[in-house]
Amino acid sequence: METTDYDLIVLGAGAVGENVADRAVQGGLTVALVESELVGGECSYWACMPSKALLRPGQALRAAQHVAGAAQAVTGKLDVQAVLDRRNSFASNWDDSGQVKWVEGAGITLVRGHARFSGPKEVTVTGPDGGTTVLTARHAVTVATGSDPVVPDIEGLAEANPWASREVTSAKSVPDRLVIIGGGTVAVEMATAYAGFGSEVTVVVRGKVLSQLEPFAGELVVESLRELGATVLLNTTTTKVRRNGGTVSVETSDGQTIEADEIVVATGRKPRTDDLGLDTIGLKPGDWLPTDDTMRVEGFDWLYAVGDVTNRALLTHQGKYQARAAGDVIAARATGKPVSDKPWGTHVATADHEAVPQVTFTDPEVASVGLTEKAAREAGYSTRTVDYDIGNVAGASVRQDGYKGKARMIVDEDRKVILGVTFVGPEVSDLLQAATVAVVGEIPLDRLWHAVPAYPTVNEIWLRLLETYGRP
Repeated sequence: METTDYDLIVLGAGAVGENVADRAVQGGLTVALVESELVGGECSYWACMPSKALLRPGQALRAAQHVAGAAQAVTGKLDVQAVLDRRNSFASNWDDSGQVKWVEGAGITLVRGHARFSGPKEVTVTGPDGGTTVLTARHAVTVATGSDPVVPDIEGLAEANPWASREVTSAKSVPDRLVIIGGGTVAVEMATAYAGFGSEVTVVVRGKVLSQLEPFAGELVVESLRELGATVLLNTTTTKVRRNGGTVSVETSDGQTIEADEIVVATGRKPRTDDLGLDTIGLKPGDWLPTDDTMRVEGFDWLYAVGDVTNRALLTHQGKYQARAAGDVIAARATGKPVSDKPWGTHVATADHEAVPQVTFTDPEVASVGLTEKAAREAGYSTRTVDYDIGNVAGASVRQDGYKGKARMIVDEDRKVILGVTFVGPEVSDLLQAATVAVVGEIPLDRLWHAVPAYPTVNEIWLRLLETYGRP
């Protein structure tokens, strides 16, 4: 058994773990990065990149179909095999050699195998050949192992071999009929993609779609899915699932029986911590790992966690943001350098609380940052809500015939700054960074009047929101 010492050990070589390791190496530390699957993780091979590669061709086709002149030139259907082939290229054909080369070039030591804690600052890695290596950390260990899909306790569901996020984004062919259980981002994005491929899609949602966002976001997405030919069953539960050969039967609470070729479960995530040996360091296997804003796990001075496993914000970009803070602060603490841990400092992930940006790549897209109207009021802010129809903006009418969308701005009336913004409409993700800067920078509304949007672009929505609010 080989034993090796490093300043920092990072468990999980996804995009988040890679960023922790990279920042720590740049801060002068030696780092071991442990991975049992593909280097690059969920985002690279089974989530962000392949899912958006599946969605983009349909979005581009529909965008052309909604502009007179282009619509007459675009008369065919999607080439689904070409879409799948392009998706394969974005997932590097599930070959991580490129990512491995980057890790090695960054001065990070890659250790292949499954890691389990065997004591404080100590990790035992079981390699692909069954051999074990004990890694010890001089300063810190960071858990960046991500999350797994939750399979709900529905009669017959587990036995039906359902697809989850990995299977639906890496499918080699498109089923004629697809049932999706869930109403969150994965559910509606994959419903959009597969309906665009020509699948007969049924979405079964226990409550409402995109329930954590502004209500109008889910309403517009449901309307769009139905226009694409999908069936969306709201306030409906799945009561029983049976697989008979190549057919899946799905029974619902409203008495329906839906026949499909495959079923997708998209009902939430759980932390990938059940087999990390957390019990050896006084933690419960399978639990989330709550942290402070420097990403240090509560109750420890050497253990850190980043990304999904913290349950702060289950988004790759937010995990990478946390990772940069964690890698830098671990290096600072290890080398005795000053730590900037006040809100919005170098070594904290302050934005996790009230300034998280996110995009749901449906058609229309949903782009939001900060607090919703409901969340802002629950947080005790004195708020005013401003809504505007994006289709009334000149740039939107140029962008697309019959442009349909909505914007909402939540204003903190005491400070006259923006707490949250939500856009729903075609390609509104392009508007999101300006909103994020406004929220994070707490830019006063009277100063925002001087940020002039170019005409005629969809960005003119900012002027319309300010006009609707009223100038001081």
